Amino acid sequence: MSCRVQQSIQSSFWFISSTPLRNSLNPRRSYFKNRISFGKTLFWSSSRAALYCTCSSSSGNKDSFANGGGGSDSFVLTTPLYYVNAPPHMGSAYTTIAADAIARFQRLLEKKVIFITGTDEHGEKIATAAAANGSSPSEHCDVVSQAYKALWKDLDISYDKFIRTTDPKHEAVVKEFYSRVLAKGDIYRADYEGLYCVNCEEYKDEKDLLDNNCCPTHLKPCMRRKEDNYFFALSKYQQQLEEVLTQNPGFVQPSYRLNEVQGWIKNGLKDFSISRASVDWGIAVPNDSEQTIYVWFDALLGYVSALLEDSELASLEAAISSGWPASLHLIGKDILRFHAVYWPAMLMSAGIGLPKMVFGHGFLTKDGMKMGKSLGNTLEPTDLVQRFGPDAVRYFFLREVEFGSDGDYSEERFIRMINANLANTIGNLLNRTLGLLKKNCQSTLAVDSYVAADGNKFKAAVEKLVEKAHMHYQKLELSAACETVLEIGNAGNLYIDSQAPWTLFKQGGTAFETAAKDLVIVLEAMRIISIALSPITPSLSLRIYSQLGYTEEQFNAVSWRDTKWGGLKAGQVMAQPTPIFARIEDGTEAETRNAATKKVNKKEKVIKSKSPVEA
Repeated sequence: MSCRVQQSIQSSFWFISSTPLRNSLNPRRSYFKNRISFGKTLFWSSSRAALYCTCSSSSGNKDSFANGGGGSDSFVLTTPLYYVNAPPHMGSAYTTIAADAIARFQRLLEKKVIFITGTDEHGEKIATAAAANGSSPSEHCDVVSQAYKALWKDLDISYDKFIRTTDPKHEAVVKEFYSRVLAKGDIYRADYEGLYCVNCEEYKDEKDLLDNNCCPTHLKPCMRRKEDNYFFALSKYQQQLEEVLTQNPGFVQPSYRLNEVQGWIKNGLKDFSISRASVDWGIAVPNDSEQTIYVWFDALLGYVSALLEDSELASLEAAISSGWPASLHLIGKDILRFHAVYWPAMLMSAGIGLPKMVFGHGFLTKDGMKMGKSLGNTLEPTDLVQRFGPDAVRYFFLREVEFGSDGDYSEERFIRMINANLANTIGNLLNRTLGLLKKNCQSTLAVDSYVAADGNKFKAAVEKLVEKAHMHYQKLELSAACETVLEIGNAGNLYIDSQAPWTLFKQGGTAFETAAKDLVIVLEAMRIISIALSPITPSLSLRIYSQLGYTEEQFNAVSWRDTKWGGLKAGQVMAQPTPIFARIEDGTEAETRNAATKKVNKKEKVIKSKSPVEA
């Protein structure tokens, strides 16, 4: 079954006439005096997944976002603000792992990184979920938000800011933003009526429903509702949005997502509702306590309010001056419309710069099928981490899934890949090299790695692969970056096998010296691997670096410049060789081992049962 990479959150945007509405400060225009029935003429969007955004008004190509948001030395990126109607799933974990890898790479480039994540905590669906659990909305949000923080800790997520939309500072920013857009004349009041799915938290077009007006997703009847709400004049910004996408083709990535966005805009933009009269759990509309601000117009601002320092007074300008615009928003493709169309228009209305890039990634499936509790094939991230560890989980999903495309999880493929890449190619190479160094050189390097590799083609090959990995990271090609770093490990295994230092050591003399140099060369390659792979597998990389005789403080201080050949020095003492990554046993291997153990135990039992003479 399928697990969506982005947590699908409520998404109720109901749209009305695409005719630009000017002078909309008037609470009601004459053409809204009569109730507007949306019926089949409305366009309803179907997903409100995790919130986070970062679009861009100045990025001319796919790589330009690397220059940062607030300045050339800064890099601000966001994940969605995950909706807390339910605990975190593998989809939200995937987005956050990818964001963390990007943040760690940018830190290696010595950028000032602000990595934002958090939770979206308002809306009817959350109030309903809380009631079902016998708790208040506030208590429910506390529990689920903490579950996200716990999972991010287990996955080694190095976020800098965790914003909750129930934070009073966030509420202050949202209200100020709302008032600014209102003053611009882009908010007006109108009636709407339509069929509403509580589970989706959105209005549905009748033609998309099943019999008895049932939602095709939740198979429950939709309720007819009509309310008096406030609307945002999205249609007013159609031309400006078209210009943004024309002038900045790197604003939406991958490129095929850009095509989708251009298609939506070309079909005409329609205004959408930004308040609710029937939802109490939310931020009150300024000057109208009977309405709450609808979740999208609330949570999207979390990307801005998160920038506030704890000691800072909450204000929109203070938040903006602390790092906006963002360099990169990572989102699931199901919420692309909200981040690449609605959010930029909202920012334009408020006179705030646009983020530099919106990147919409794909969904996850399991064994080729969509994931779902009803099918019993959900993929729980906490369970995966407990069974296999954070490095294995991070590596598999970033290596297996081409970033931007859909990807599939298979436990058999997971175990096979992790054993082959991390345990064998990387782990075994380090362990056997350190073992030879201990046996023949007392775990001490004979020469500097730069001297050892003088004129050696292996050094040139590693340097070329390091540059290639750097390029892939810059382009958000995380799978290709993993593959390239692994190529260094493969080259190291080929090199040590071809040189056969174990044989050279036995010959003594100059052959012994050559073998000692070969070990230094391979270990230098391992040092470079540990740095180049650290955005993907930070804990594994630290273990590698520690075995090479470095401290954790030294590891935390490295930059991408340290991938340059020549780090290991003569006389440096390596740690005792200890496997850095244990092979994962699959079901077949475990059964074979258990059967062998039982056979041995049975034999021992038979022997012990015999008399001394019989034995």
